[in-house]
Amino acid sequence: MSTPFTPEAVEAIKRHMNDDHADDALLICRGLGGQPEATGATTTGVDAEAIEFTAVVGGLEIPVRVPWSTALTERAQVRTEVVRLYRDACAALGVPARGEH
Repeated sequence: MSTPFTPEAVEAIKRHMNDDHADDALLICRGLGGQPEATGATTTGVDAEAIEFTAVVGGLEIPVRVPWSTALTERAQVRTEVVRLYRDACAALGVPARGEH
């Protein structure tokens, strides 16, 4: 895993996702991460190629890695990619997406 992000940036992204977008992370794990039965998800990492979660499936913690559409080179790209993943997951699950994130 390569990363253009400092450890501080990764921690900030994880904190933001877990504090403000836990439901979105769950949808991403269900719709794009191969864990349709997940009941919870925590963002655990981010690098240039993907975002990582721990999904709770049947009481077990399962690692989930969902790739970005392209390799990221700067932190500002993470938001755009997470929104895309969220919308793609909603479409895959047949769930209406919220408006602006």
